Amino acid sequence: QVQLVESGGGLVQAGGSLRLSCAASGRTFNNYAMAWFRQAPGKEREFVAAINWSGGITYYADSVKGRFTISRDNARSTVYLQMDSLKPEDTAVYCCAADRSRVGLRETYYYTSSYDSWGQGTQVTVSS
Repeated sequence: QVQLVESGGGLVQAGGSLRLSCAASGRTFNNYAMAWFRQAPGKEREFVAAINWSGGITYYADSVKGRFTISRDNARSTVYLQMDSLKPEDTAVYCCAADRSRVGLRETYYYTSSYDSWGQGTQVTVSS
C-alpha cells in the first residue's frame, strides 16, 4: 500500500496561484500513473489532471486547461499541481490518486475507479 500526503492548500483571492504537492511513500513511485481530483461541497468528486510515469503525457479537465499544470519529480516521489488564475469555482478539497497497476494512463483516466490509492486531501478556497 502506498501512502499519499497532500499539502499546499489554503485561502487565495481570485486570480491568484497555489501549488499543491503530493508526496508518496515507497520506492516504486516512478511506476505509478498519478492524478488529481477535487470535490466541492455537495458535489461529486471530479477529475482535474493526470500524468503518466515519466511526465511525458498529461491530461486535464476542460475547466482547468490552460490554468493548471500537473508535473512530477520521481526522485522526490512527488507530484505537483500548479494552479494559476484561480476562480471561486475552483474551491474544493483536492486529492491525489495513484494507479499502481501500470505506468501509463488508462483510457478511463478520468474515472475515480481507475485509481487504487488516495490521499486525504487538502482544502483550496478561492475568494471573490
